[in-house]
Amino acid sequence: MERSKAMLTVEVAYALPERQRIVTLTVPRGTTALDAVRLSGIADEFREIDPATAEMGIFAKALDGKALPRPNEYELADRDRVEIYRPLLIDPKEARQARAAKLRAAKQGRE
Repeated sequence: MERSKAMLTVEVAYALPERQRIVTLTVPRGTTALDAVRLSGIADEFREIDPATAEMGIFAKALDGKALPRPNEYELADRDRVEIYRPLLIDPKEARQARAAKLRAAKQGRE
């Protein structure tokens, strides 16, 4: 089989707190992460996903144009898993500060 015609098996994953979906696809070599998301049809099942703007990664490594290319540039390798990330509800730094403040208040209440 010609290298350019080789097919890859990849997954597209999306998770909500109450449910997740992983779609396995067979795609031609040269398929990008964005192409795979569109081909998977996962955005039809989860209407909140906009493939054009959704943050994505490969095995928890962001496709952010820094360490890895952007989703429309990253060519998939066999067995890659494209993960679609939900927007953060709260900044992680703010969440840590809120937890620390809550712990401080609880300690002061016991003293």
